[in-house]
Amino acid sequence: MKNKHIQIAAILGALAVGIGAFGAHGLAELIARHGRTETFETAVKYHFYHTLAILAVGILQAIFPDKKHLDSAGFLFLVGILIFSGSLYVLSLTGITWLGAITPLGGVAFILGWIFLFLAGKPSKFENL
Repeated sequence: MKNKHIQIAAILGALAVGIGAFGAHGLAELIARHGRTETFETAVKYHFYHTLAILAVGILQAIFPDKKHLDSAGFLFLVGILIFSGSLYVLSLTGITWLGAITPLGGVAFILGWIFLFLAGKPSKFENL
């Protein structure tokens, strides 16, 4: 059985490790020059946290394939990584401060993802029939 969320989590996990390592070693001086070391670390942390959330969504989909809200949760976690972590990565590397204005949109996507995960955990009306 192909599970797109597990595959996406695997790719995002590999990227998080690579980006985190490259940032800590190859880009440390550039990030420090922009004064954004903590910002970069925050981006990597949230990237990892929500990669694990996407992995959990994939596992839950394998167990509960009828839970439709899981797809939305996984999609919103992915959008959150792209917007939240992505904008912080670019901000850290370029110093372009206006990107900070879109970062909260990624945070909203994360929150909505967690809400959809909650909704997926609610029992279905027809579950006990």
